Amino acid sequence: MAAHIVVAPDKFKGSLSAAEAASAIAQGLRRRNPTLKTVECPIADGGEGTLSAALAAGFQAVEVNAPGPVGDVVRTAYARRGDTAVVEMADVSGLGRLVGNVGEPLRASSRGLGVVVSHALDDGCSDIVIGIGGSACTDGGAGFLCALGAELIDKAGTTVPDGGGALASASALDLTNLHPGLADAALLIASDVDNPLCGPHGAAAIYGPQKGARPDQVVELDAGLSHWADLVAQTTGRDLRNVPGAGAAGGVGFAAIAVVGAEIRPGVDVILDMVGLHNNLDGAIALVTGEGCLDGQSLRGKAPIGVGMEALASGVPAFAIVGISMLTACEVNESPFAAVYSLHDYEPDAERSMVHARDLLGIAAVDLLENHLHPLPRR
Repeated sequence: MAAHIVVAPDKFKGSLSAAEAASAIAQGLRRRNPTLKTVECPIADGGEGTLSAALAAGFQAVEVNAPGPVGDVVRTAYARRGDTAVVEMADVSGLGRLVGNVGEPLRASSRGLGVVVSHALDDGCSDIVIGIGGSACTDGGAGFLCALGAELIDKAGTTVPDGGGALASASALDLTNLHPGLADAALLIASDVDNPLCGPHGAAAIYGPQKGARPDQVVELDAGLSHWADLVAQTTGRDLRNVPGAGAAGGVGFAAIAVVGAEIRPGVDVILDMVGLHNNLDGAIALVTGEGCLDGQSLRGKAPIGVGMEALASGVPAFAIVGISMLTACEVNESPFAAVYSLHDYEPDAERSMVHARDLLGIAAVDLLENHLHPLPRR
């Protein structure tokens, strides 16, 4: 590949999608140097934006109707290329699918995610990548499994309602009619969460409040998840509640590894493999990434850091353009970035910065090119 700059940002939440941000940065770079070749490679971390990243990488959208977090039908999609399907949980069972984003901690279910995966299996997909960030539910993945053919029943022999609030009433789990496609399929979960399913560091305690759960509901949900884990262990002969990542997406991680044999990998690694970032770095003279906010938490594995590390491993200098940077000078030096540009420095008013993010990204890209890559290095 000819000398070029790779543009690989994550989304600027509330302002621009990853693809829109990539386009704005690339246009700014080319405005400063019209002969410059850019390769746009929007990325995600397994949460919101995973589907868009797959589509930008050449996957095709397959539209699906599925139940949202509380049962209302939503129009979603999965991305397909060959036998591989990419599913974004946030787009079907995420908080963004709730009216006003108001949490429904006891009722919210992962059933919609299972419906989408079932569609992909019906269509012959054998490699299923599931990004599970941004979920609305804490149901231990029970809804996900039931949409794939499992049956959860109570002592009276009736079907247990969806939602984490009903898990405590379950007395039996029947896996007889699980989707036959699961036998030959490989499921890969993209998640950066390493929490166990239950307890003080579990799905309910750590993430329940973010999904609207009151303290008493957190206790109720955690008890339900513990009961659910006992039931799954009795049914499968394996107790995986304490495996790192079991608490991801309110317990979908647990259901996926304990019942359908899924593998969990860091979301950034999965997405970067999926979009072929390493191939795009071949012959690159620089990489530009970014996101809405870069802070100390970002250094512990958020998408732009993974992108920057991948660039450095390929001998390509990495730069970041972000909405706002909370990093100290020392933290920037410890990051993989040669320089970090913040839109806040161009427009201190946060609301105006978000409204004009596209233009500001272009301006920052021009400055980056002028200050660090002019004249352009040779590869």
